[in-house]
Amino acid sequence: MITGAHVLLYTPEPEAVRAVLGEVFGFRSVDAGGGWLIFALPPAEAGVHPAERPSHELTLMCDDLSATMAELQAKGVAFKGDPHDAGWGITATMVLPGATEIMLYQPRHPTAI
Repeated sequence: MITGAHVLLYTPEPEAVRAVLGEVFGFRSVDAGGGWLIFALPPAEAGVHPAERPSHELTLMCDDLSATMAELQAKGVAFKGDPHDAGWGITATMVLPGATEIMLYQPRHPTAI
């Protein structure tokens, strides 16, 4: 039945974001043809939240937000604002090239992975 999930990031700077995914985050990739890279992601889980309008969001998890932020900042990743305690976890917003924002968080909830 379902064999996986495919996440799409839209950005005006695709080559720069691909460089962050491969060189900074260390995600493996395959060339789907013509240099079009498809990246392997870490194990994933899906949560369903109530909302007035349908939407979806990509977030990345880590075990130690402070340490992960420091490591990523040393590799040139920018963050928007300071970490925020959301109750269910501590969150930070990464800003990748092309103003692509992705939440990074240290969960406090049980995870499925």
